[in-house]
Amino acid sequence: MIKDIIAKILKEIVKSELVAVDVPGGLKFGDYSTNIAMILAKQENKNPKELAEKIVGELKGNKELLSIVEKIETAGAGFINFWIKKQVLLKNLVLINKEKDEYGKLSLNKGKLAIVEYSSPNIAKPFTIGHLRSTIIGDAIANLLTKTGWKVLRDNHLGDWGTQFGKMIYAIKTWGDEKNIVNSKNPVKNLVDLYIKFHKEAEKDSSLDDEARSWFKKLEDGDTEARRIWKLCIDLSWKEFNEIYSILGIEFSKEFNGGRGLGESFFERKMEAIIQELKDKNLLKNGKEGAQLVFFEKNKYPPAMILKKDGTTLYHTRDLATDKYRSEKYKPDLIINEVGAEQILYFQQLFEIEKILDWYKEGQRVHILHGLYRFKEGKMSTRKGNVIWMNEVISEAIKKAKKLGSSNIKLAKIVAIGALKYNDLKRDPKTEVIFDWDEILSMEGNSGPYLQYTYARSNSVIHKAGEFSFKSINNLGLNDEEMILLRALLKFKDMLVRASLNYSPNTVCSYLFDLASKYNTFYNSHKIIGSENEELRLALTLATNQVIKNGLGILGIEVPEKM
Repeated sequence: MIKDIIAKILKEIVKSELVAVDVPGGLKFGDYSTNIAMILAKQENKNPKELAEKIVGELKGNKELLSIVEKIETAGAGFINFWIKKQVLLKNLVLINKEKDEYGKLSLNKGKLAIVEYSSPNIAKPFTIGHLRSTIIGDAIANLLTKTGWKVLRDNHLGDWGTQFGKMIYAIKTWGDEKNIVNSKNPVKNLVDLYIKFHKEAEKDSSLDDEARSWFKKLEDGDTEARRIWKLCIDLSWKEFNEIYSILGIEFSKEFNGGRGLGESFFERKMEAIIQELKDKNLLKNGKEGAQLVFFEKNKYPPAMILKKDGTTLYHTRDLATDKYRSEKYKPDLIINEVGAEQILYFQQLFEIEKILDWYKEGQRVHILHGLYRFKEGKMSTRKGNVIWMNEVISEAIKKAKKLGSSNIKLAKIVAIGALKYNDLKRDPKTEVIFDWDEILSMEGNSGPYLQYTYARSNSVIHKAGEFSFKSINNLGLNDEEMILLRALLKFKDMLVRASLNYSPNTVCSYLFDLASKYNTFYNSHKIIGSENEELRLALTLATNQVIKNGLGILGIEVPEKM
């Protein structure tokens, strides 16, 4: 990549690893810029402008750099700006149209393995709008890593174990009718209603919590009836989850239970060894009420509970077993957990324990956090019943897409799912999202449908043109809109690296919206078919079309051939 070449040459000249090459705020500052002269001048107590001029003098003597750079200038207090040769921009245009779907695929992390865990809904609970963030952000991050050379395993760590199943089993045994649940239109809704009923009744009678704990203990001990009901809940839930994943275009790695993911229950028999390892290393201590805890040096974090006083396991127990299994079986270079921001402390404790146990090196465990969807009155809760089911959101999105003129059901689905995904992914994952139908399903402005429409518009131009070649591209003059578009296309790979390093799908969204806006300005300003520069403009159209498709593909968004 051009940016890497400039950085490499700069490092050789200034003999410093502090070199950073960035994309400046406007074209008047060039295609790339660095402030290395200002950084070094401060360290060496020199004049930054004079140092910048000296560095530029050496850069202008570098043949490799001059083969790609048209102009190098200093600016401001000591910035060094670079303008890329038109020939290089045009070569990139040809490369895009040659590599097509493969364009942007990098080998930076070839040979490295990452496990990305995302979605991870709970069995016997609704798949709600609240699960959308983890599902699509995690999927987009996995796609980004794949695009930049990682081998990626995608895991759906289903919440199929824990004390909530004691509550669920008790509720089904006490108030449920299994036959009616199985044969109903929405079995999971029936399970959720029973779960809500349990909590309402438990508020009046605390002995129900003891009953639930007893049933979960039976489940852990392998009781036949407890296991049967638990398995029924899993099967009914997975059927619904899988339907939603299919609509969203989400798939998990076959290595994990054939694509269903390794739920918490898979690690049930592996937890005893984890508890023993913690004991052997003298990390497990008794709490005040008999629970087993891990305490951290200098009270870095609050103690992490590993076993309850009745001996039942918790999330930390199960996640430690999960990560030990991953470490031993796959030896990953990186494990990412895409989970809500409210779990920050939990993952800090988990990673610290794993660090103490010497399972992973620094930086190999990453928590990608996201803000939650919230109602105006607060957080969604299954216990209270104020949740919005994901299948309802999808149905409503498709209805609205139809009203916008997408009468074809297949096209309506593509537009609807694109709108849902993009509305979420365009934001910094850490921000919270107030649930708002109008905002989520808006089909205007910086939106999925806008990008899909731009793709369809460019597609229409390409089809109208028929077959064409790029023979005379290098001989044509370039106007401002064409140069702006060429420069934007050149930045695609740089953007992918930046987005991958920062785990930020929103960076991809910002780039694509900017590219689409630039193309539409070009489209509205210049005749394409039948113009003097027809081949160049068709090549620009084809390249923009391809890059939008590749970029939306990373976000998990389909492109319609026409709209």
